[in-house]
Amino acid sequence: MPLHSTLSGRSSGSTKAIDTQSDGKSFEQLRQECLQKGVLFEDPDFPATDSSLFFSQSVPVNIEWKRPKEICDNPKFIVGGADRTDICQGQLGDCWLLAAIASLTLKKDSMARVIPRDQEFDHRYAGIFHFQFWQHNKWLDVVVDDRLPSVRNNLIMLHSASNNEFWSALLEKAYAKLHGSYESLKGGSTMEAMEDFTGGVGEVYETKQAPNNLFSIMKKALDRGSMMGCSIDISSSAESEAKTTTGLVKGHAYSITGVEEVNYRGNTVQLIRVRNPWGQVEWNGPWSDDSREWSYVDKAEKYRLQQNSTDDGEFWMEFEDFKRNYDKVEICNMTPDDLTENTKRHWEVSMFEGSWIRGSTAGGCRNFIDTFWTNPQFMLQLEDTDDDDDDVCSVVIALMQKNRRKLRKEGLDMETIGFAVYKAPDEVDHLGKDFFRYNGSKARSRTYINMREVSERFTLPPGKYLLVPTTFQPHHEADFLIRIFSEKKAETDGVMVSVLPVDNTGKLEFQEFKVFWEKMKKWIMLFLSFDTDRSGKMSSYELRTALKAAGMQLNNQLLQLIGLRFADDNYDIDFDDYLTCIVRLENMFSE
Repeated sequence: MPLHSTLSGRSSGSTKAIDTQSDGKSFEQLRQECLQKGVLFEDPDFPATDSSLFFSQSVPVNIEWKRPKEICDNPKFIVGGADRTDICQGQLGDCWLLAAIASLTLKKDSMARVIPRDQEFDHRYAGIFHFQFWQHNKWLDVVVDDRLPSVRNNLIMLHSASNNEFWSALLEKAYAKLHGSYESLKGGSTMEAMEDFTGGVGEVYETKQAPNNLFSIMKKALDRGSMMGCSIDISSSAESEAKTTTGLVKGHAYSITGVEEVNYRGNTVQLIRVRNPWGQVEWNGPWSDDSREWSYVDKAEKYRLQQNSTDDGEFWMEFEDFKRNYDKVEICNMTPDDLTENTKRHWEVSMFEGSWIRGSTAGGCRNFIDTFWTNPQFMLQLEDTDDDDDDVCSVVIALMQKNRRKLRKEGLDMETIGFAVYKAPDEVDHLGKDFFRYNGSKARSRTYINMREVSERFTLPPGKYLLVPTTFQPHHEADFLIRIFSEKKAETDGVMVSVLPVDNTGKLEFQEFKVFWEKMKKWIMLFLSFDTDRSGKMSSYELRTALKAAGMQLNNQLLQLIGLRFADDNYDIDFDDYLTCIVRLENMFSE
């Protein structure tokens, strides 16, 4: 079944990382050049200047960019293995990123991908390091020089508890470069970075409405190598990073580093280990570092759980206390296999990219029924049922908006996004307003939210479905990527331009003029039918229907270009521009 949108299919992604330096050179090429010249690398793509730090404010203090060898005598990339205690938050509000890095240290295979080895401060040192991140279904290799922002020989951003260890500070710098500046990393969801470290798919649980088996879900997820974070909601910006009397911080991203059960006075107690990226400020309630509960736990158990009383930002909590105090748990699974108890399940992956363009495909959510139908639509054919269920097909849909963090310096931020899934009729083109007016969705994202990605897992009967991704408000522009995971391959095919052919000899004979005049009258009547208030203008969102009625069926990409060219600030097209547009299309496709 054809795919009706601006989307183009993509494979599940190659394993080789793409070099991202503007001159096209790889990390190894750049390092070798520096070694041959006897110089230290200075990154022209992310210079040691204020613009790499902030885009909306001036640098508040006198910051010096220093290399590790200027900060300490014996710098090391990694000291005694990279672990979660190497991560201490600096002056930047990127606790969400640090929480993800702490989770990354628990997953050694992913860690080895993000932080390639063979880079150190002694062997083949040239002042250049590199890291790899997943972005929009591609692995990117990002190089940085090792000049780090410091004040009085102290790093002011992410740093290790060991003053001669620099892997975490350099990782943060590479991630800042990927998004344009350090300031671009302020505020975010732990899930975002966890996906960028793994290419995994996320799910979010609200602890107050969590399933009864949430503890089991979290334990199995951690056992399978999934990454997890948690946070406490805030009701206003004034509450952000406000410390509670129990030692927890609101609006702050924590990483979950352990899920265990212990024997306590003859009963089994469920415990969660949580880490504050600050490297300090801990829970002071039951099961905290110095609480009396630990005196009733067997010494071997205490050793197994690595329980200690240091102020390192990491602490244990009883699961019921955890649910009462934290509001949200984010789990990044390496594949959708981790979303179920059936680890034998193999998932097929389809991936597409598209755009919401104001005036043509930025229709907003279903509240805006007059424009909702103009959003990108694509067909999803579920044919084969799950191996363990003859009645349904399992599918995970993940909608991600692209490049929003990098666009912050242009005044843009995360859009509020979501999607809906409809049962499609047998004969389907791009469905119009009436279909959505009279047909409800069969599945949809639980909420519209201003996160980078919204993902949901569904079980649906076999059949044809229509997926409509949208921003909440109409006229809001963004690029997006959709990942569809299904147990059996879902049929989705691209469609390009389909226009009725018109004969054209290059000469205007009488018969041709007669044909053209008949078309002209039809085009004028079409315009009048859409100009309901007789203002001399029609909505650019209605152009698709007008062109289709004129025998010209275009894909979203062409409609977006036409909308950008002819629509005014109110998303209207006047009669002259409408006629110019339709005549040009007629000429273009009749040649």
